[in-house]
Amino acid sequence: MITQRNPFFLIVLAASLIITSCSQKQESHQTSSMFGQADTEEDLAGYDLSDIQASGELIAVTLSGPDTYYEYRGRGFGLQFDMAEAFAHAIGAKLRMEMATDTAELLAKLTAGEADMVALEIGTLPAGQDDMLACANQWVVRKSASELAAAIDNWWQPGMKEQFLNAEKQRTSKGHSVRRTARPVMLSQADGIISKYDELFIRHASTIGWDWRLMAAQCYQESAFDPNAVSWAGARGLMQIMPGTAAHLGLPLTAIYEPEQNIAASARYLHELSGKFADIPDRMERLNFILAAYNGGHGHVRDAMALARKNGRNPHRWADVDTYILALARPEYYRDPVVQNGYLRGSETSGYVRQIMDRWAAYRGSARAVSTYSQPSRS
Repeated sequence: MITQRNPFFLIVLAASLIITSCSQKQESHQTSSMFGQADTEEDLAGYDLSDIQASGELIAVTLSGPDTYYEYRGRGFGLQFDMAEAFAHAIGAKLRMEMATDTAELLAKLTAGEADMVALEIGTLPAGQDDMLACANQWVVRKSASELAAAIDNWWQPGMKEQFLNAEKQRTSKGHSVRRTARPVMLSQADGIISKYDELFIRHASTIGWDWRLMAAQCYQESAFDPNAVSWAGARGLMQIMPGTAAHLGLPLTAIYEPEQNIAASARYLHELSGKFADIPDRMERLNFILAAYNGGHGHVRDAMALARKNGRNPHRWADVDTYILALARPEYYRDPVVQNGYLRGSETSGYVRQIMDRWAAYRGSARAVSTYSQPSRS
């Protein structure tokens, strides 16, 4: 028996068929990618300088390394990063730098539309890359992005690479000095006074369950108790907080040199980092990981833990992980597939932890300091 159809049902059915047809048509134009869903061929062919400027973001991809790109305290460094950032500013955009493990992945990301350019001196392009174009400085863009290629060529000047190299060397040569730990530096060893900021360390270390002398030892390593200190990387104040981290912690830049606010923000950050290493059961072991993350970044410490695990070492034991903190300065390790954050100035991070722990032990060795200011450690 045939019944009469509801007119509303027929309208809904027709609309759904039209939507399905359009969706299938759109999917048929998409390019396949090993990195996930890619832009359509039409989008990639038409995406050029004006689109980058409209979006406000230039996406570059490179290899990790001390001479290309690495992160330190949440900020990018390296020759290729510096040059790409300067070019991005020149075209009125912000830079987003991505990493790849090798040249093949660099070019694959460019083909897939995951990057606007390859920020690396490629030299001769591999055979079969007819859709790509090397610019004057040997960065690579898609051949369809002719406006972007022209902008790079116009921006690039002879001798520019050397200028960036010299600026990078001058900046990084102002790194942290080695602070000797054979004897504790104290304002008054007889009275057990480490610094004029002791009361602030006591107040804010207690909120996170730290021995205040550990926080004082860290402060000495960071700034030698100079509230106006500025590092080569741009970290500021007593506890050397980066501007980006300050914003994250709710510390205004206008107050970053103010001792109590700087120390209070640092305590909040140490507490946050402690939570990121909650999987490390031993409290004393965890302190090493927290300090390493404060200096080198949580992601790099996790990379070292992954390398330790891969090589049969204990990822929750600092003596084992410290080996791979140091190893992250070598290409065979920072380009290992288990590493997500690339190169690390490993000797600096390793030395940072060791020197703070040595100084903390020296501060605790002062009988007056122990009896007058001892605080329990809970984290």
